[in-house]
Amino acid sequence: MARAFLPLLLLSALALPAAGPALVVEGAAGRDGTARPPLALTMEQLAAMPRVSVRVQTHDGQEHTYEGVPLAEILKRAGQPSGEDLRGKLLSRYVLATAHDGYRVVFALPELDPAFTDARALLADRVDGKPLAAPEGPLRIVIPAERRPARWVRMVEKIEILSAPEPPR
Repeated sequence: MARAFLPLLLLSALALPAAGPALVVEGAAGRDGTARPPLALTMEQLAAMPRVSVRVQTHDGQEHTYEGVPLAEILKRAGQPSGEDLRGKLLSRYVLATAHDGYRVVFALPELDPAFTDARALLADRVDGKPLAAPEGPLRIVIPAERRPARWVRMVEKIEILSAPEPPR
């Protein structure tokens, strides 16, 4: 009887969703350069954050409504200075977004700050009222103002805030 129970137990454990974070944000540092601890967010925490929706035309010509958290809000929660505090050496910082499949893209920090641009980047977790499907989600960066969706990273799992190296003197 115990042997028949073991395969059932293993199958049910595999069916459980991962309890870990859906997104990790690393490398944020305050204006004084003090490092902040990594920010790990679950899907539930992301769902409780301020949300926006955008209607966009995807590469297949179809219109879809994506919903999620402004990327600027996530960077703010991680401790990254923004707005009037984003100046001087802080302008050499950039964001590296990494997907589950290893795809990576770079954004200059001011590209993601509403004080610098009208373009809005969204970390979406829903499309057309439903959670993002596996090949696209659970999280995807969507930037409606970009003409090509090459930086619309799907399956995002990590965001790193990095600094460009100082030039040699």
